[in-house]
Amino acid sequence: MFEKYYKLPSGFDENCEKFSEIILKYNKIHNITGAKTKQKIFENIEDSLYPITFLETKKIKKAIDVGSGAGFPGLVLAMAMQNTSFTLFEPIAKKSSFLHLAKSVLSLENVMISTARVEQTKGFETDLISSRALSDTKTLINLCKSYITPSTTLLFYKGQSVNEEVDGLKNYKIYKKEMRNYLVLKDVNVD
Repeated sequence: MFEKYYKLPSGFDENCEKFSEIILKYNKIHNITGAKTKQKIFENIEDSLYPITFLETKKIKKAIDVGSGAGFPGLVLAMAMQNTSFTLFEPIAKKSSFLHLAKSVLSLENVMISTARVEQTKGFETDLISSRALSDTKTLINLCKSYITPSTTLLFYKGQSVNEEVDGLKNYKIYKKEMRNYLVLKDVNVD
């Protein structure tokens, strides 16, 4: 299904099937995402995947995803970018537990999960920081500042208010697909 649109590792579509089954089962008890049908889950996977069409994925060796929730976009990006080491930050225990389950079922060796708030952890150099629907852009930059270097790319999945959020920022580009805005920032100045 997805492999016809993107260059993805073999078995990616099968992993997406497994991932959707896990979400549907886990979500009945723990309510970790608003995606309650396979179609909605696949829409979230598609949304998560779209940035690989414009990111320089071969240059991304270490990545973090902030507020990973049910795995959108971090876990999906990790499935697609198997040569990248991903750390998923999810402080809510039931969501973090789900991510551990998904990592195990999908045999994702390139994924680490932290049940912590990103701003309360010791930062390390990372090539990519992703986040979807967590906070406004400037707050996210501030939360992640110990992970940002001049070469770090920030990828924030945004809605319609993206233009207001970039006011005063430099070195950014917005990619648009339907109602989603994908904000990419580089060389972010953090104080």
